[in-house]
Parts: sequence; structure tokens; C-alpha cells
Amino acid sequence: MQSAPRIFGGRFILVHGFSHVRNPRDYDREFTTPLEFRVRRRIGYSHDHGMVTRFVVQLEYRFDDGWREVVRFDHDPEGEQGHDVTVEGVHMDVYRNGEKIRSPEIFPPMPANDALTSAEEHLTQHGERYIKRFEEWHDIRRNR
Repeated sequence: MQSAPRIFGGRFILVHGFSHVRNPRDYDREFTTPLEFRVRRRIGYSHDHGMVTRFVVQLEYRFDDGWREVVRFDHDPEGEQGHDVTVEGVHMDVYRNGEKIRSPEIFPPMPANDALTSAEEHLTQHGERYIKRFEEWHDIRRNR
């Protein structure tokens, strides 16, 4: 049984549960898809008349009794730390030990609808590599 979520300093934490990941502002649509026992993909987006106005596509790993960011794509021109993919290009935030360590550009500037699709496709194609790197960085050994 999980406890109700509480927000502390812009982060989402379950008091007796298992989340340490940042809780983005609410989106019009949100999806969480389990990929493996300890891995999930979260997608959230908001739209206006069919045009994506902001989004997050994030790969997360359950580690140390919480969900940790592995990598994240986001578009949130109005947000405090969000990127504007139409101007800056599509960046992927890379996390290690709960901290963002870099944000390489993956794709050039493009419309937000295309960027959302590209981010999803990128994680589908390269997600396993990011998971493996996260496990190496955190000395996680899988039982296979």
C-alpha cells in the first residue's frame, strides 16, 4: 500500500512509497509504461487544438526505494527549467546520482509535435543502452 504523494521543493516524494523523481506540472495526458521489472517510461503532454504545447518523455529506474531519472526529454517554454525545442533543439537531460550531469542536443530545432514523437522513438531505440549505463554508474547488478 502506497501513501499519498507529497510535494517538497518541486519534487514528488511518496512518504512510504517509492518515488524521488521530479513531479512536473500536470499535463493534459500522462502515461506510465513499465518496460522491465525496475524500469518505466513516463510521458506527459499538454496540447492546444492538436498542437503540443509542452511535454516530458522520461526513462526512470527503481533504485534505493525510489524512482530515479535516467534520461529526460522535455519541452516547456514557460517552465522554470524547461527547454523550447522549437528554438533550442531537442535536448536529452542525463542523470547520475539524482543530478542532471549534461544535456546533449539530440535533434535540431523542430515543432513540438515532431519533437515528442522523436523523443519517444529515440528512447525506444536507445533506452537499453541508457539503462545499462545507469546500472554501471550505480553499481547495480541484475539477476538475469
